[in-house]
Amino acid sequence: MSEKHLSSQFDSELNSVSARVMELGGLVESQIRQAIEAFANFNLEAVEQVETLEAKVNHMEVEIDHELASIIARRQPTARDLRLLMAVSKATANLERMGDEASRMARMVKSIVQRGGVPRTLPTMDLRVAADMASAQLRKALDAFARLDTKAAVDILKEDDLIDQEFDGFVRKLITYMMEDARTISSSLDLLFLAKAIERIGDHSKNMAELVIYLVKGMDVRHTSLEEIESSVLR
Repeated sequence: MSEKHLSSQFDSELNSVSARVMELGGLVESQIRQAIEAFANFNLEAVEQVETLEAKVNHMEVEIDHELASIIARRQPTARDLRLLMAVSKATANLERMGDEASRMARMVKSIVQRGGVPRTLPTMDLRVAADMASAQLRKALDAFARLDTKAAVDILKEDDLIDQEFDGFVRKLITYMMEDARTISSSLDLLFLAKAIERIGDHSKNMAELVIYLVKGMDVRHTSLEEIESSVLR
């Protein structure tokens, strides 16, 4: 078997596993949409959809992990290709964890419904806005990862700050409601749980954006300021 053929086959395997990651991302995106629908309308059918998708996400994550291990063992990739495979592995892990957060949201919604819902006075619409932002950020992260677009990756890092600000503002509102009316404490804590899950989904999308920069520029920017990242990546 010629070296060229081996290289072509390796490229084919890399493309295949990358496509699987995008497929996994689509499943997780569906999970998050269903979790948002479950919360927005206290829809138990949407809760069931999230739980069904969770099993598929977990199964695919294991399959991709096995496929990556097989490629590494058989191909003994060079440093550059190994970096790509490790980035794919980390992206897969982040997607699976986003799915976990969506499942936690669905389980909490189910518990809220069983207890009779939440008081209408609480700022649930703010939470819906944050959830939509996190869902949109995941779509952008998947697109940036597929195209290895560092500019889009930097934009995602900026947007994650906005999600964090939404979370902080929501927490302050809930504290005010709980101080003014102790009867809202239990429901407010439920909403805080949901808000934290949404914030974590945003964090995992941010992680994927950082992986894009690592792949293209070879830079680990996890502990780098946004200003330094922009200066180094976009110059």
